[in-house]
Amino acid sequence: MRTTPFGLRGSLARPVAVTVAELREGWTQHQAVVTFDCATNGPQRHAFEGPLLREVVAAAGPTFDVRRRKDRSRYVLVVTGDDGHHTVLSWAEIDADFGDAPVLLATAMDGHALDAHGTQLVVPSDRCGARYVSAVTDIWFGSFAPMSPSATVG
Repeated sequence: MRTTPFGLRGSLARPVAVTVAELREGWTQHQAVVTFDCATNGPQRHAFEGPLLREVVAAAGPTFDVRRRKDRSRYVLVVTGDDGHHTVLSWAEIDADFGDAPVLLATAMDGHALDAHGTQLVVPSDRCGARYVSAVTDIWFGSFAPMSPSATVG
């Protein structure tokens, strides 16, 4: 059984390491039945269960000012799996005041617990499976700082 926690770090008041079991026990479990296209295996249909990503990050205490929408809209999450695959999501994409996407950190797939495999990032709105990250090892949360105009190539 995989009991190795994944790290949740970055611009957070309480960075934490979390296991699949802790995700299951500490947060409300949501369900998503999804179909996505996998480049190597064709269409995949699965039923996932797990907490919302935004609720897990919120519990770690994002350092943005929750009253300032523009402040929240410049934060991003980088999710990495144990195979090196990673993806980026914006906080606004999952924030209930913006995109309200029900992105999950799955604790179960098709009725089977993921403790032995690690949590999986599930983006139910995606038709392509590229942002599904298996066996999450790290989630970094922080603000995006654009390059200054003087640093651009031109």
